[in-house]
Amino acid sequence: MSVSHVSLNDSLEAYLARMHSHAADPAWPAIRADTVALGDRSGMQIGPEQGTLLSLLVGITGARNVIEIGTFTGYSALCLARALPPGGHLWCCDVSEEWTAIARRHWQRNGVADRITLHLAPAAETLAKLDPTLRFDLAFIDADKAGYDAYFELLLPRMRPSALFIFDNMLQDGRIEDASNENAVALDRLNRKLAADPRVESVLLPVADGLMLARVR
Repeated sequence: MSVSHVSLNDSLEAYLARMHSHAADPAWPAIRADTVALGDRSGMQIGPEQGTLLSLLVGITGARNVIEIGTFTGYSALCLARALPPGGHLWCCDVSEEWTAIARRHWQRNGVADRITLHLAPAAETLAKLDPTLRFDLAFIDADKAGYDAYFELLLPRMRPSALFIFDNMLQDGRIEDASNENAVALDRLNRKLAADPRVESVLLPVADGLMLARVR
C-alpha cells in the first residue's frame, strides 16, 4: 500500500458504492435507467459520487451563477441546480436535442427546471451570445475533450475572482499519457497548462475518471 493512495479492491469498491448510494440524489435511479437505455453512450454519464461532490462544491463556494458545458441526460445539471441558493441559476450548453430531452423531463419532475437555462448550440457560440456582463462563480466542463482548453479560455474572463472550474475525465480512463489517443493528448496538455498557469491554482484529483479543480486567482 502506497503512503499516497489506497489501491481499491473489490471490498473497498463495494464499501464506496454503499456510501455513494446513501448520498446520491434521489433522482439518480430514474435518470440512470433512462441513460442506460441509450446503450454505449450511457458511459458518458457522471457517477453518483461525482454528483454529490458537485453539489457540495456549489454549497462550499456559495456559487450563485453556474455554467455547465456538456449536459448529456442532465444528472450533473440536476445536482448543480439542486444545490443553488435562492435566486441562483445554472446555464447549460449542449448540442443534442435527444439527450437533453431526457434531462428536461427529469429537471421538471424534480422541481429544478426553473433554475436552469439550456442552450442547444456549440458552447463557443452560446458563450459569445450571453450577456457580456454575466459573471460565473463555478463552471463544470464535461464535453468534447479537444475543446476543453478553448472553453477554459473563453470562460476565464467571465469568471469572478476565486471562481471554480471543474473539469471531468482528466485521467482518460488511465490513458492520460497515451500519445496515440487524441483526447488524452489534449487533456494531458491542459493538465500541464493548468498546473503551471499563474491565473489559477489547481489540483488534479483521482475521483472517478479524474477531476481537475482550478480556482481563479
